[in-house]
Amino acid sequence: MSTAERNGRGRRPTMADIAARVGISRAAVSIVLRGAEGTSEATRQRVLDAAAELGYRPDSLAQGLRRTRSRHLGVLFALRRPFEVELVERMYPVAKQVGYDLLLGPFAAGRDQDAAIDELLRYRCAGLIVVGPELHARDLEPLAREVAVVEVGRGVTRGPVDVIRNDDAVGTREAVDHLVELGHTAITYIDGGDNPGAEDRRAGYRQAMADHGLNGSAQVIPGGYGEDDGAAAAALLLTGDLPTAVIAANDPCAIGVLDVVLRAGIRVPADLSVIGYDDSRFGRLPGIDLTSVRQDIPKMARQALKAVVDRLDRPDRKPRDVAVRPRLSVRGTTAPPRAG
Repeated sequence: MSTAERNGRGRRPTMADIAARVGISRAAVSIVLRGAEGTSEATRQRVLDAAAELGYRPDSLAQGLRRTRSRHLGVLFALRRPFEVELVERMYPVAKQVGYDLLLGPFAAGRDQDAAIDELLRYRCAGLIVVGPELHARDLEPLAREVAVVEVGRGVTRGPVDVIRNDDAVGTREAVDHLVELGHTAITYIDGGDNPGAEDRRAGYRQAMADHGLNGSAQVIPGGYGEDDGAAAAALLLTGDLPTAVIAANDPCAIGVLDVVLRAGIRVPADLSVIGYDDSRFGRLPGIDLTSVRQDIPKMARQALKAVVDRLDRPDRKPRDVAVRPRLSVRGTTAPPRAG
């Protein structure tokens, strides 16, 4: 019985198996196996020894590719967030204009970011666009020395990595400004946890409330980027004195809030104004008509493609941090505060 058969019952060993054996990231394994620079000699030898022990062989597609720049760009994104799906859709026509094809690497429950990266590397993508990178994405650092890497939403990787992000603090500031102009002072913010952009959105809310002299009524409660997070936050709000307005960390969170408060007999916006973030397609539906902070998704898509192609053409240039300004889309879920 071969080593490969003993280790996987006939399953072909992968770079993930080598990474687990050596105790390093899959990106570092890929660098070694492709003969690129970026790892120490000791690490290189450990990877090669593990590959030999496991019976690893590169797939035929990788063997057949010429060692020239690929016309493929990999996109890593989360299937569960509407904003990211819409952003990827906007990238396709831009990629076609600049002469590249997109290969998608979605990650979700049961398929983490590392697994998606591993798959894209097998196709020798010339660059990677990572949308909403997970906090452990520092594993991309050795890879960023070999391929062009752009992070969209937040930057977590050191090195020659460009960042394209929404100016999230400005977005929540515009939401607070709008509510204050309507007459609100009791404005609660439902937090987004450690999700992309959440820290800046929270900071923008706090600063805007302070600038309006509303520090005393500022309230941040736990939440997240899902409908269940918004529903849980709304249930908590209903146990105390109800504010006159709520800003949610994103649109699904806001929709979760709407579901709970409407079922409880709270009228929106007569009793409670609600603002979301991202201006997603769901929030724009007539039955929801959500006031929301709109990220300029077409511009972010263009900037991400421009950055990755420019990095390929000029690999030694300094990294860029591009903040795209959002705008508030006012619809039917905000109004002056309730009397009394």
